[in-house]
Amino acid sequence: MKHLIAPSMLSADFANLEKDIQMINKSDADWLHLDIMDGLFVPNISFGFPVVSHIKKHAQKPLDVHLMIVDPDRYIQQFRKAGADILTVHYEACTHLHRTLQAIRQEGMQTGVSLNPHTPVALLHDVITEIDVVLLMSVNPGFGGQRFIENTYSKIRELKQLITEKQAKTLIEIDGGVDASNAQKLIEMGANALVAGSFVFKSDEPSRTISQLKNLDF
Repeated sequence: MKHLIAPSMLSADFANLEKDIQMINKSDADWLHLDIMDGLFVPNISFGFPVVSHIKKHAQKPLDVHLMIVDPDRYIQQFRKAGADILTVHYEACTHLHRTLQAIRQEGMQTGVSLNPHTPVALLHDVITEIDVVLLMSVNPGFGGQRFIENTYSKIRELKQLITEKQAKTLIEIDGGVDASNAQKLIEMGANALVAGSFVFKSDEPSRTISQLKNLDF
């Protein structure tokens, strides 16, 4: 399977959001990545249900919704109603992760778990077969435009070994600092999906940049 590209809407132009969504619809992107931040789990606030719902109305591709919030269980049904196709929660925010994953799946969404840079991959050993997507944070969550953390490569390798060992079908997604300097290596190490925000939306031709990420043609 060819790797997936998920432009992060956090870096889009919110004064012209529909225009950017239509650009993604016509591009080689596979998902739209939506970062939901509450100002508690991470030191930033982004957007909530109304914006997700409006994006869903115009998007022709799945919504990859990344919850950087405390107690995400409270909002699982609401994010499904808003249009989430993949719902990713943070390991660090879930007291009963297995139960949270079951609740997400019961709502008809794909399950995702995100790990902060300091969180070991081994902690997913007992639930990896319940996870559709593991999102490895390659920056500290909360703000776009940060420098990529090099230790991410070894975490991909460890995660790939765990997935193989458990015969899981889990995809590995990378979020943070993804650009032309590391995309090729991330895929070679075993990543299946790349999130890119600033690199896409700050480029002169975002659609072309998405195509370059998809085809690793830099």
